[in-house]
Amino acid sequence: MTIPESKTLKSKTPKLKTPKVVVLTGAGISAESGLKTFRDNNGLWEDHRVEDVATPEAFAQNPALVYRFYNLRREGLLDAEPNAAHLALKDLEHALGHSFLLITQNVDNLHEKAGSRQLHHMHGELTKARCTHCHQVFKWQQNLDETDHCPACNSQGSLRPHIVWFGEMPLFMDEIYQALSQCELFIAIGTSGNVYPAAGFFDLARQNGAKTVELNLEPSLNASAFNEGLYGPATQVAPDYVQRLINTLSPSYC
Repeated sequence: MTIPESKTLKSKTPKLKTPKVVVLTGAGISAESGLKTFRDNNGLWEDHRVEDVATPEAFAQNPALVYRFYNLRREGLLDAEPNAAHLALKDLEHALGHSFLLITQNVDNLHEKAGSRQLHHMHGELTKARCTHCHQVFKWQQNLDETDHCPACNSQGSLRPHIVWFGEMPLFMDEIYQALSQCELFIAIGTSGNVYPAAGFFDLARQNGAKTVELNLEPSLNASAFNEGLYGPATQVAPDYVQRLINTLSPSYC
């Protein structure tokens, strides 16, 4: 397998005997499907600090506001459709099989709508709820509030959005770190490079010998540390790069 070279940066193109590709996606890939990013330019949501609607303390102090925040965001997913970048990653997963892993910082379901299956939502999922009593996780498409009962333990008011809030540990970190230690190609798409631990994933992959590629609207804070970079809308740069990558695979992987 040969990794296609970026048109913007020149580097040697290693040949991979066993393709092991890890992709990290951020808000930039979903923004082109019409979904708003978590914060607006001034870090507020309808004049509320994000910390007032996205922390365990906020949920304890004002659950109605927190429920409303996530109910509105969940409703926003109803008409949102995956774009060309989401579909390209589905095609890459199909080509690579179990040698592919998708990690997303996004809490929407656009990767699933596109057909991706081998993925980890490290910050949780809007379409799921979690019980604070029995800790079970459930699919949840409708509005959520303090009157709802847990389907497992039947406790009332114990369900919260299955979202990683500020101060909480991201999900699937053991699996993610294992994949980063083994991958040979790491691709970051639509990420700002300033939210940890995800911002450090490329460096962990690079330390373990992986080639690192950034596909972004503009260079991130860590852009100079990547081996390659392609810049422009995700719906343009991601499908182009992925198709060239798939074209280099041997027939046994396609």
